[in-house]
Amino acid sequence: MNIYSINITFAQPEHAVYAEQICQLIYESALQRGTGIARRSPDYIAAKILGGKAVVALDGERLVGFSYIECWGHGDYVATSGLIVDPEYRHLGLAGAIKKKTFELARTRFPFARLFSITTSLPVMKLNTRLGYKPVTFSELTDDNEFWQGCEGCCNYDILMRNNRRMCLCTGMLYDPKTPLAKQSWWRPYAMVVKNWFKKVFHLK
Repeated sequence: MNIYSINITFAQPEHAVYAEQICQLIYESALQRGTGIARRSPDYIAAKILGGKAVVALDGERLVGFSYIECWGHGDYVATSGLIVDPEYRHLGLAGAIKKKTFELARTRFPFARLFSITTSLPVMKLNTRLGYKPVTFSELTDDNEFWQGCEGCCNYDILMRNNRRMCLCTGMLYDPKTPLAKQSWWRPYAMVVKNWFKKVFHLK
């Protein structure tokens, strides 16, 4: 088993049949990591696939990875979300390859939009950093209420609301196409994890 045998591609309408499996993978991953993640329905995932806003990774006919994009604020912001890899296919570099393909999809469909991500995952922070994302406060992300309502399925939603959507256990990261790329420090994702830990211990109890 290796990454070169896996086809990572923009999702096509026929891939909507994987929607229920994708939802289950996302949910099981959240349970294993013990982190919050917003629940998505199969209909929601299918809509992203049918709308040309998703990336799938296939080993033959088997779905082994997925991610999608969503635009907010009348197209001014685009979020990348739902990155998942089948447990049997982890440690192959597949998550990074899917993330890059999702980034490509977002830049192709919405070339002038700011791309953002909120996550508690250190690997995702590392991937974002390599692509040029920078850590930001939630105030620099979209103020679209529909986006934040999407967090209702997360186990940390009460923390977000108690802090008036100013902070949570997630780290906000932003890619602005108007900002020149700067060399990223390898330690930055780790610093973000430590910062989240301090927020949890001293501010978000």
